[in-house]
Amino acid sequence: MRKRISQPDVSQAPSGRSSAVRHDAGRLSPGVTPANSNTRVSAATLQRQAQAPAPASGGNLGLNSERLRQAMVQRLRAQGITDERVLNAMSIVPRHLFVDEALASRAYEDAALPIGHSQTISQPWVVARMIAAACEDRTPTRVLEVGAGCGYQAAVLAQFVRDVHTIERIRGLYELAREHLRALRLTTRIRLIHGDGTLGLPGVAPFDAIVVAAAGLAIPQALLTQLAPGGRLIAPEGGSNQRLVLIERTGAASWKRTELEAVRFVPLRSGIQS
Repeated sequence: MRKRISQPDVSQAPSGRSSAVRHDAGRLSPGVTPANSNTRVSAATLQRQAQAPAPASGGNLGLNSERLRQAMVQRLRAQGITDERVLNAMSIVPRHLFVDEALASRAYEDAALPIGHSQTISQPWVVARMIAAACEDRTPTRVLEVGAGCGYQAAVLAQFVRDVHTIERIRGLYELAREHLRALRLTTRIRLIHGDGTLGLPGVAPFDAIVVAAAGLAIPQALLTQLAPGGRLIAPEGGSNQRLVLIERTGAASWKRTELEAVRFVPLRSGIQS
């Protein structure tokens, strides 16, 4: 279903506490991991990290993870994912290092897994689908992710996007994502912020693509206005019944909306949580 949006409608946008994080152009706020977009982590480096000895609960998963990732990628192909950039990125990033040790053996199943704080890491198909839709027909230079979670989706994006910014409102998850990204030496590729994702990053905008990893009743106006002309935003939308929604900015004050598959995400909330 497609319809044209003449202007952002946020009458049902989530309400809550205002953010304690300032987003000033040219200045990093406290709780920000800076990125140097000229530095790229090689696939070989990630492969070495992925093949490091796994925790005892994961058995020899570290040694088998490349095989498991390739099997995951073949499954994604069979499920209709055709974007080679996304498939290649997901074949490189060690998903098992982003989940709890007790769940490492399930990391490559097509299932969402808990990461603490009542949040989850999305199933691989959803990650691939959202990134592929947001980046279709071009390679974006600057991407915003709302809801860093454990850091996995940002790590996938960083394999082919030069400038990745990701916001996490929950302090515990922000610290978890930072730990994971540091372990894989990705903090020079990804700017990780503890803040209110519903506000976006006006000091960094516009973004060529925005990926929202939580479901609100409507897309926040701040995110719509921070989308570059021709840019794409993908997000789950709804309450008990949710669908992926793709928004394309077609002009200074016009957006095109396309509804995609039914999904199930955690709620999009404003404010920050210490």
